[in-house]
Amino acid sequence: MDEDPGTRVPDDSDVRDRVRQVVDSLGCSRREFARRIVMDPSKLSRSLGGTRRFTLAEIVRVADIGGVDVAWLLGSRGGSPAPARDREPVAVPEGGRPLQIVRETVRLIAEHGFHGVRVADIAAACGTSTAAVHYHFPGRDELLEAAVRWCMDEDTARRAAGLADAPDARAELLHLIALQTPRTAQQRRQWLVWLDLWAQAARSTAVGQLHEHYYRQWRTTVAEVLRRGVDQGVFRAVDPEPTALRLTALIDGLATQVLATAPDSTGPDTMHAALLTFIDHELAP
Repeated sequence: MDEDPGTRVPDDSDVRDRVRQVVDSLGCSRREFARRIVMDPSKLSRSLGGTRRFTLAEIVRVADIGGVDVAWLLGSRGGSPAPARDREPVAVPEGGRPLQIVRETVRLIAEHGFHGVRVADIAAACGTSTAAVHYHFPGRDELLEAAVRWCMDEDTARRAAGLADAPDARAELLHLIALQTPRTAQQRRQWLVWLDLWAQAARSTAVGQLHEHYYRQWRTTVAEVLRRGVDQGVFRAVDPEPTALRLTALIDGLATQVLATAPDSTGPDTMHAALLTFIDHELAP
């Protein structure tokens, strides 16, 4: 979903140097900075390396998060320089218009679906104008892609935090299952966005690539947990990849039923019990 090349800024090493100054001033990694400006980390790396040009919208988001003028980033006179090293970092995700826009877009997608979300609705939810939304995300497709990317990145971060604290692979797998069971409003919102992403991926090559990236990441995480469990002796000697395929497919199917059926039918408790049964029958040593 890249923008038209006409909206890209000229290839200029000084622009790249100024963006690096902004990143350094916030004291965060490039991956974290990419998350703050809602940009693919690989695109940020290529843009800083000179093999890809920043789009104007990306420069606008860099300026917003860094607290500098767009004019300064682009080398125009009169713009303010990068903030001092000891400047208080911008609050994340509460700080910054781009993240506000993206968070509200995620909420609206969950409530109304991709095709039910208008830029005017997003602007109203943010208390701003459609022009302000387009200032940060010129195209609707780019905004929807950024919303999905942020939503999935947040989910990945929550999974990683829980895995780091688990005592063994079985506890890790139980953590993943708990995260994927749509009990809370946030979990249901994540699933509703994910289900809409499936439908869009079947029709759009660009969205399909984004879907494939995150789904491969998710299934690899499950396979790695299974592999660790076999090595630790908490799981029987299963083949991690096909077992991860079966387990993630079961999670997908059950979550779809939870979201699509009446509350007194398939609920979160039923889903969670079925997944625990899978672990007991298929993985117990």
